[in-house]
Amino acid sequence: MDNMTLWLVCAGVPLLFGLFAQMSVKRTFKKYSEVRPANGMSGAQAAAAVLQSSGLPGLKINPIEGHLSDHYDPRNKTLNLSADVGQASSVAALGVAAHEAGHAIQDARGYWPMKVRQTLVPAATIGESVWIFPVLIGFFFSMTGLVTIGLVFFAAVVLFQLVTLPVEFDASKRALQSLESQGLLAAGEIDGARAVLNAAALTYVAGFVASLGQLIYFFIASQD
Repeated sequence: MDNMTLWLVCAGVPLLFGLFAQMSVKRTFKKYSEVRPANGMSGAQAAAAVLQSSGLPGLKINPIEGHLSDHYDPRNKTLNLSADVGQASSVAALGVAAHEAGHAIQDARGYWPMKVRQTLVPAATIGESVWIFPVLIGFFFSMTGLVTIGLVFFAAVVLFQLVTLPVEFDASKRALQSLESQGLLAAGEIDGARAVLNAAALTYVAGFVASLGQLIYFFIASQD
């Protein structure tokens, strides 16, 4: 396999997949942001209801800036929702807010993939910051060992992204179950929330595939 074909397989195709995933999540979120739930609840209210039913009524919900910057912070046990989610009353907002509440429930229940992911955070953070330097220097000076060191750092990032997948899928599953069982979304609205969360999950899959492709490409290229 020549170098161009290798790049297309390992990097080009995953890049296109990632672009498709990003476009899909933006389009799907926009579509269901225009669909108001029958109960008129905001995302923050739905998240609070999910937390309440799961025995976590005291968990703080904070407003944050940014678009789709919503996240649960296990360090200080806070749920952080952007204006498009926390303050909005839409099927998309309720789906995303409930998903983030799902992460809080995972943390409270000791969901083991989440524990593993948190353990990997320091290694992934360092790896993401430094991996490219030994790889580039190693290629420039034909130092295979240095390239390998850089790829070991990058492997920590890939492993973190792999462990993230079940964490995200499970949070979405918990979210949809809570929204449906508590009647926070009507039967016809659940499909919209599911579409939003499935599109968001695709971005995590695309990110992992892209990183894995890069790792494979640089590893094979370093053997030449």
